[in-house]
Amino acid sequence: MKPARSKKKLEQPHSWSQLKNGQWVSDSIQTRIDEWCPKLFGYHLLKLGGLSCELTSFNCNIQHQVNLDIHNPLHNVIADSFDLPFLEKSFDAVLMAHQLDYCRDPHRLLREVDRVMMDDGYLVITGFNPLSLTGLASLMPWRKNNLPWSGRMYTPGRIKDWLGLLNYQVIECDSYALFPMQRYRTMWTWLENSLGEWSSPMGSLYFIVARKRTYPLKLLKPHWQLKRKLTPLGVNYNVKNRHQNSD
Repeated sequence: MKPARSKKKLEQPHSWSQLKNGQWVSDSIQTRIDEWCPKLFGYHLLKLGGLSCELTSFNCNIQHQVNLDIHNPLHNVIADSFDLPFLEKSFDAVLMAHQLDYCRDPHRLLREVDRVMMDDGYLVITGFNPLSLTGLASLMPWRKNNLPWSGRMYTPGRIKDWLGLLNYQVIECDSYALFPMQRYRTMWTWLENSLGEWSSPMGSLYFIVARKRTYPLKLLKPHWQLKRKLTPLGVNYNVKNRHQNSD
């Protein structure tokens, strides 16, 4: 398994129009975002990256929403993702749409997001699955240097392992888009549904929702207690001395 940290600088897309079939990918993610937005509660939502900024969240219960990116015109905060200009535990939810795919150090990015995340906050992550038709297409020489194949794709299982190390509980992990073709989409969707759940691990896209868990430390008292050892010799000795003194 290759290390997650990449030595070369990856080209990071800042708009869905830069990706092939980007509009279709955005629409599929938007459908799942619309389902989850009513379930998110809190005061502050962070959309990290230009792709996240272009996803709408009007039906979200969190009213204050921050769009952070450098190039996307929808941003309202310009900053580096590795050095977020926020205090610790500032956000109740964070949306990361395909940010890990084009990040040279995903571990560092997740630690920085975890720093600004409130306890019991929600983290939404989307990305491309390398064990799919989209992932296999990145092996073609004429595509590996072009978006979206030029990034680093990670399996959902690997992302879940990283989240587990940061003490996040994955509450939903959905892999879909087994056939990432935009033409005749109705036919491909019907075929994917007919194949059943066994084809889910081969989906081109994944949608993960995780919740930050903080378990307080609680001291457990031992159920056993040390018992005093009987010292009959000492007792007999004291009784004998008393008799001698009384005589």
